[in-house]
Amino acid sequence: MTKSKHEDMTSTGSTDDCGVSGGCSIAGKSVFDSSSSSDSTGRAASYSAPVVGKKEQKFVFLSKILVAVVLTLAVCALATTAYALVTEEEKNNFESQFEAYASEIVTVARQKADQMFSSLDSFSVSIASQAISEQLASNKTWPFVTLPHYSLKAEKLKNVMGANSSVILFSPIVEESEKAAWSAYVSEEAPAWYQESIDNEERNYTVPDLMTKTLPFIHFYDPANGFMPTPVARPGAVLPVWQTYPFETDPINPLMATNYDLLTGQRISDLFRITSDILGPSIGITQVVTARDTMSAQSQIMQPVFRGVDTDAEGRELVGMVWVRMEWKDYFQNLLIEGVDGISVVLKSSCPKVDALSRTVLEEVGVMTYEINGPNAQLLNETDTHDPKYEYLAVSSVLVDLEVDSASLSEGQCVPKLTMHVYPSQAMEDSFYTSRPIIFMAIVIVIFVFTTIVFLLYDFFVGRQQRKFLDRIVQQDKIVTNVFPTAIRDRLYANNDEANKSQTDLFDPLDYEDGQSNVVGGAPLADLFPNTTVVFADIAGFTAWSSAREPHQVFKLLETIYGAFDKIAYRHNVFKIETVGDCFVAVAGLPEPNKQHALCVAKFARDCLKKMKELVVMLEVTLGPDTADLELRIGIHSGQVTAGVLRGDRSRFQLFGDTVNTASRMESGGEKGRIQISQATADLLKKSGLGKTLVAREKKIFVKGKGDMQTYWIRTDKKSGAFKRSLDASRASEMTTLAESDDDTESSQSDTDEDGLHLETEGVKKMSKTDRLVEWNAEVLCSLLQQIMASREDASPDPTLAKAEKAGSDKTVLEEFTPIIHLKRMESENVQVRRRASTVVINDQTKVQLRTYLSNIASMYQDNPFHNFEHASHVVSSVKKLLNRIVNVGEGNSLGKHDSGSSLGLVDLTGHSYGITSDPLTQFAVVFSAIIHDVDHPGVPNAQLVKENTRKAQIYRKSVAEQNSVDLAWEMLMHEDYRELRACIYQTEEDLKRFRQLVVNTVLATDIVDKELQALRKARWETAFSQAESVDDDADTEDRKATIVIEHLIQASDVSHTMQHWHIYKAWNEKFFKECYGAFKAGRADVDPSINWYKGEIGFFDFYIIPLAKKLDNCGVFGVSSHEYLNYATANRDEWVREGEALVATFLKNFHENEKMR
Repeated sequence: MTKSKHEDMTSTGSTDDCGVSGGCSIAGKSVFDSSSSSDSTGRAASYSAPVVGKKEQKFVFLSKILVAVVLTLAVCALATTAYALVTEEEKNNFESQFEAYASEIVTVARQKADQMFSSLDSFSVSIASQAISEQLASNKTWPFVTLPHYSLKAEKLKNVMGANSSVILFSPIVEESEKAAWSAYVSEEAPAWYQESIDNEERNYTVPDLMTKTLPFIHFYDPANGFMPTPVARPGAVLPVWQTYPFETDPINPLMATNYDLLTGQRISDLFRITSDILGPSIGITQVVTARDTMSAQSQIMQPVFRGVDTDAEGRELVGMVWVRMEWKDYFQNLLIEGVDGISVVLKSSCPKVDALSRTVLEEVGVMTYEINGPNAQLLNETDTHDPKYEYLAVSSVLVDLEVDSASLSEGQCVPKLTMHVYPSQAMEDSFYTSRPIIFMAIVIVIFVFTTIVFLLYDFFVGRQQRKFLDRIVQQDKIVTNVFPTAIRDRLYANNDEANKSQTDLFDPLDYEDGQSNVVGGAPLADLFPNTTVVFADIAGFTAWSSAREPHQVFKLLETIYGAFDKIAYRHNVFKIETVGDCFVAVAGLPEPNKQHALCVAKFARDCLKKMKELVVMLEVTLGPDTADLELRIGIHSGQVTAGVLRGDRSRFQLFGDTVNTASRMESGGEKGRIQISQATADLLKKSGLGKTLVAREKKIFVKGKGDMQTYWIRTDKKSGAFKRSLDASRASEMTTLAESDDDTESSQSDTDEDGLHLETEGVKKMSKTDRLVEWNAEVLCSLLQQIMASREDASPDPTLAKAEKAGSDKTVLEEFTPIIHLKRMESENVQVRRRASTVVINDQTKVQLRTYLSNIASMYQDNPFHNFEHASHVVSSVKKLLNRIVNVGEGNSLGKHDSGSSLGLVDLTGHSYGITSDPLTQFAVVFSAIIHDVDHPGVPNAQLVKENTRKAQIYRKSVAEQNSVDLAWEMLMHEDYRELRACIYQTEEDLKRFRQLVVNTVLATDIVDKELQALRKARWETAFSQAESVDDDADTEDRKATIVIEHLIQASDVSHTMQHWHIYKAWNEKFFKECYGAFKAGRADVDPSINWYKGEIGFFDFYIIPLAKKLDNCGVFGVSSHEYLNYATANRDEWVREGEALVATFLKNFHENEKMR
């Protein structure tokens, strides 16, 4: 409460008003009144004004006149100074804001450009990889290559590039001797990829129609022959269009026509020659095109495709091209928020501007000027039109530099280097200048005038204010004396300098001496409030969500959400009572009576629903998967309550009565994402003119102690007419509609930063679920990278490392498996260094590479119901939780309390937890393995892959999916694009080998079906933990234990849903059922899984899950988490026995219903 409210409440004896902290009236007399104020008169009398003689009065009068004259002169000088200072401040604010916006534009545009070329390189490698696969499968070689699912992959490429208006073509190089065979290949293969593109892009074409329009011969459109398709007669190689995105068949656009020779066009032909010369990507000179009175700057990019996947190999052979046409405007859009207008971006090319027809040079340097207005950008013209007076504020950077040696180019060829220069405009500067200088000048004048008047009337006003001030102090003393003992009262007065205390001080803890009576003396601070509305808001799904989280993550969620609710409550005059678990309890109508209490609570509930949806989406980036699925369930009831200060230890303001119980029933009987209200509340809202926002519940609900009750839902969508209805004049001064609070909600968007979230709200809202999971996984890995870097003694990389990376291994992943991984153990001082890892700064380039890598990993996951990137992130969450719970084993190394005694901490100074916690690289490898362990998983078990005799099964034979995942993820990590990321992970050949071995063992551990691997693990477990250990364990014994613990850790995390809350287990179990049953329906499984699913799950619990949880407990390194996992596993097994058969039927029903909806 503000000080003014506090003073108003304590200075009056009103029987109607109540303060925010709960002071209220009883039987017409304030509960804070006291007759024991005998010294108040004496105190007031001691501050009486002295009598001043006439001579002194005259002197004082003349002095006041003199001071008034001086103040009048001073006000002019200070007003002028204030005007100048505020104007200068606005100018500085404009320059600093522009610099921030410009830096963001430059950074993001450069990142997008870098990502474009990186993704194009990966795309070309995927084509080359497909060619190798086709050669192995069908002995087909270049140019007879077709990329499966081209439109889907090209669409992903377009999204990664960030170019919304791009065209992506794939064209193989066809030699003279291959033209006839190529025509036959096109006629044979075109229908298949046509059909794929039709399905993927949902086009209204048919393959027969397309084949009638497809010319089997390589052609061009001859302008001399009415642009009729004409066979290419020139000898030599051609570059026919083969696969295109987006898929079009309009012959008017030759670039989209199958078999059109790209080399017919001069620009593309020049670009092809440059690409052939430099054997690398090239970019064409930007061309400005005007269509429908709108200019756009288009650039052509050509990415080479080589015969092999190594794009840097010596003697690499060029066999095809990926041609892209894109607009630079796409890279300047959606960078700024709405309202930030008038920023000019000048894009300069190092190549000259050339006429498209005559090929003559028009200007030595190509220039284009864009204007950015909020999220929108548009091309203004082909000249530099920025305002020269802002030259000193220019922010410049290289946008694209392919670093092509001009000496390697032929005469007349040029690969442009694009630079961008960002400037403000007059319009932007004007938006920062306001009327504040005049206002401040006026304020200074008003303040001085007011000060002069107050000074002249000093005798009267000061005396009166002193008396009022003393009266308030006396009354506050009476209040505190009635509520607290003298010792507590004196302590409050002593600490009063820290902040302006309100009546919330009344709820500080009370101290009771031993032997005192249990009866608290004095009259209770309580009252009956006949007109109130109570709201209960519960987070649906919180219990299940929190079972998979660490304690600090649970509190981070609650603090963020409830902090936002507190602000909403303050705006709507709603008083927060308490939070019970994950339930937020609040009331309107007290302590200050409010006639519109029901309306205030309705607005509060509506805004809380909206804010909840925003926050959980943003928090998923920091708190991990499933956070965005949390929703709010709200119940509201109106009626009378008994409220007051419940004195005792930790006194609090409390509510009692049937209204509170009924409001709780409204919440528990409601639905998530909705607001349920009682009939009493509905009647009040109808009186307020909001009847159209209410929807009666179809069936009455049963409330214990009340029987069946008719309840209502509050509509929260903006389609409700009552949200926009104006109020009649009689209530216009007392209330606002729910719709009017929309502006309040929007205006409080900045609350996010105050809640501790440092992400751009709009940016996170636009993220897909996969993007949010990528961001969360990146944060997890970044924290581990910081520990790795902090633990290094020597930051210089091993010179032999690059050779070791390229050497690779001639073994399969399974052949690399080893029963013992030798871990690195740190000395205690190195562990102390690791604890300061938060001070280590990871450069932006490494972070970008990490996020790019994770995005590519996510894109390599197939669209399976269970084995997908979301499940991998769920595994990461469990791995992270278990790693953080690892404790030491051995004498004196167990969980111990900190000195404060307030929390449990880990004692890990010498790595006695088998070395797992002492080596950050080990922890990083385990988390990394959790992310990649199901990459490219086909959604069927390894046995099925072997039975189908797929190419992967022929290569790996056993643990097919796991070995394939390791190879794919490792090959991409070793790419040149991730050099800086690898340098953060390891810097010596020894660390590289240990990291590789950890990844191999950890991922292979997820294959729990292979009997040989399981038998080997069981034998090693018996050796490590079941046999009697020697007194002096050697390093091999410790490493064997560490290896087996890591494997069991990933195994437990891979099935962690079975050892978490029942709702989590049920949800993931249905996803796995859907995947298995879908494979059966697709003919990739011999037995209907629904037949034995119920009994199979019981067996899975009995023979794998529960024994695995017991092993986690027996190994003694996971602390309380091992008990938690075992308890959940046992509880879930019992619950499945009771409900499993019905759930299988539900799973089956849901599957068929989903199939019908497709």
